[in-house]
Amino acid sequence: MHPKIDAGDTAWLLASAALVMIMTPALGFFYGGLVRRKNVLSTIMHSFFILCLISVQWVMWGYSLAFGHDLHGWGIVGDLSWVGLNGVGMTPNADYGATVPHLAYMAFQMMFAIITPALITGAFAERKRFKAFVIFSLLWSTLVYDPVAHWVWGHGGWLAKLGALDFAGGTVVHITSGVSALVAAMVLGRRIELQRGEAHPDEPYDATMTILGASLLWFGWFGFNAGSAIQSGGLAANAFVVTNTAAAMAALTWMTLSWMHKGTPSVLGATAGAVAGLVAITPASGYVTTPASILIGLGAGAVCYVCVHLMRRSGVDDVLDVFAVHGVGGVWGALATGLFATVAINAGAANGLFYGNPKQLGIQAIAVAASFTYSAVMTFVILKAVNVFVPLRVSEQEEAMGLDLTQHREVVASTP
Repeated sequence: MHPKIDAGDTAWLLASAALVMIMTPALGFFYGGLVRRKNVLSTIMHSFFILCLISVQWVMWGYSLAFGHDLHGWGIVGDLSWVGLNGVGMTPNADYGATVPHLAYMAFQMMFAIITPALITGAFAERKRFKAFVIFSLLWSTLVYDPVAHWVWGHGGWLAKLGALDFAGGTVVHITSGVSALVAAMVLGRRIELQRGEAHPDEPYDATMTILGASLLWFGWFGFNAGSAIQSGGLAANAFVVTNTAAAMAALTWMTLSWMHKGTPSVLGATAGAVAGLVAITPASGYVTTPASILIGLGAGAVCYVCVHLMRRSGVDDVLDVFAVHGVGGVWGALATGLFATVAINAGAANGLFYGNPKQLGIQAIAVAASFTYSAVMTFVILKAVNVFVPLRVSEQEEAMGLDLTQHREVVASTP
């Protein structure tokens, strides 16, 4: 007898999948508003193209690698039994969602798989060749995202069996993308202006576009976190509330620090702070109380703000601060889960350090170290392999002209 499908749970999960889907084009607007005019379309195209590319990759083999039957029982990667969604049907799979169609769960997870490589693009904006970007994105999703998703969320994954807690993607989404962004920025090198010792090329095209993108990201994040409850109920409601609270607290923190540091409250800083708070609460959202989410947001706003400025001094040209916001924010969120998690919120989880279980913090640290190291090494290998066949960077002349024109033969319309 098949488990019974719950209409409310299914509706909530499909709605959440749609919310997460809108986050990828929202990311395109968020990033597109921050780059220079000559690279706006190419930056938005990164996100839009990945939406198309990974939608097909996930259906063909990505979902099977991430959530398929554990290969050899090692907890490393799924097998290929679900290639082309063979065996993924309209009845529930009890391992992942006992009250929703397996197809609905697959679609929800697909949206996570899409946005994760899109996050990386902010680090190499304005200088990466589009053909190299396409090959890299496909390889990275297959060799980095899919295995790490299996470790943490797949049935039989080794970090899942260890007891690592990641409700909606602190390790799987944000640490993998943030660390990979750092490696990509280091491998590609700095933009021409910085290589020549000129002033940092901070010429955002449209701050209002970035604010719109950040607002849509915040909106979609309710699906990201609350949807990860899979069922429509109290856990989803808790994830919804702590997500909003942490984002708001981080935005206030970042803006306040900017005000104290630079003398003015930065509008773009507030949006960056909100995203940092959303990143940090992501792994913890199904395990922590509302007061804890305030502390998590406070920590995210402060730590990520400091990291952005340290990165600028380091000489690494992570154009849109992906590592400082997503990598560092993801690490803080994963470790904070080990501090603040409580079975009072999620009886199926575990208590954290502040609730008498220091072991959980150690498990979270192992998950952070594993995802951090694997992502860094594999990203370096993939980039070097791609560069053998297709140069990663555009030429100096193409970079000076802008990627919109040289890679796509299209430009943003002139302002009247």
